[in-house]
Amino acid sequence: MHIPHNIGIASQIGKYTDAQEVSGHARWLFTSGTPGLDEDGNLPDDIIGQADLAWRNIVHMLESSKMTMADIVKVTHYLTRESDIAEYVKVRSHYLGDARPASMLMITPALVKPGFLLEIEIIAAQY
Repeated sequence: MHIPHNIGIASQIGKYTDAQEVSGHARWLFTSGTPGLDEDGNLPDDIIGQADLAWRNIVHMLESSKMTMADIVKVTHYLTRESDIAEYVKVRSHYLGDARPASMLMITPALVKPGFLLEIEIIAAQY
């Protein structure tokens, strides 16, 4: 069971939970950093296109593990441009819906491949 622990910080910043506790015996899914790249190597030029593809990739990984967004307990978001935060948050919110995993967003000067504007990694748990 996922047990959210909110101390009030998250509610001041965005739609996430301050902490998630996973009790009992769970199946875990840890993803690598997932960019907005499709299976043919195509990379959109803009943050909305890349964010949408990255989240679709996350959904695909969850579905292939018979999990859903509700099973995500932690998300780490890496963006290369602070100016993309507002647009990225709209896409993230669309995909997460009512799910409120623990979350960290970091601005980094670069990612592994030129042109990557973001990468997302998740941790999910299911009973």
